[in-house]
Amino acid sequence: MSESRWRVTSSSFVVDTEHLRLRKDRIELPDGRTIEEYYVRESRGFVVIFALTPDRRVVLVRQYKYGIDRVLLELPAGAIDPGEQPLETAKREFSEETGYEGDMEHAHSFCTDPTNADTVAHLFYAPNVTRAGKQHLGLGEDIIVELATLEELHGYVRDGTIDSVAHVASIYLMLDRLR
Repeated sequence: MSESRWRVTSSSFVVDTEHLRLRKDRIELPDGRTIEEYYVRESRGFVVIFALTPDRRVVLVRQYKYGIDRVLLELPAGAIDPGEQPLETAKREFSEETGYEGDMEHAHSFCTDPTNADTVAHLFYAPNVTRAGKQHLGLGEDIIVELATLEELHGYVRDGTIDSVAHVASIYLMLDRLR
């Protein structure tokens, strides 16, 4: 395999909104051939939080996701705002979505779709969270907080109850770490 990189010969945004930024590139390949239209979704990334309560229950959120048009059970997560660092986002999103708070540490980062997007998911581990207040939900959010044992959580990813790839990867990584 060659380490040669693709060369962008022109680039423009075909969509540039708060919710989606889509770039169209013209690419010259290392062998000289050209791809006229290669699309890339740009993103500041997002965070996923694996949080345990003092009795070792995992904090989960159940909410409707418009893109897939169904209710999903997931770890708390959220998009990084402009100028925010991933840890700031993790603390803010976790508190807003769940009402829980606690210290967090970066556990891992994942490429989510490296073929067509530059999005990175940053996983944070919060080993001892407590309920600090009520939820502060944003526009379009309707979130039910649930708690699960580590065994229940493992069952949720095994049986497909939790099936969002970034969350499945985060859960398996953390279950392995906690063994």
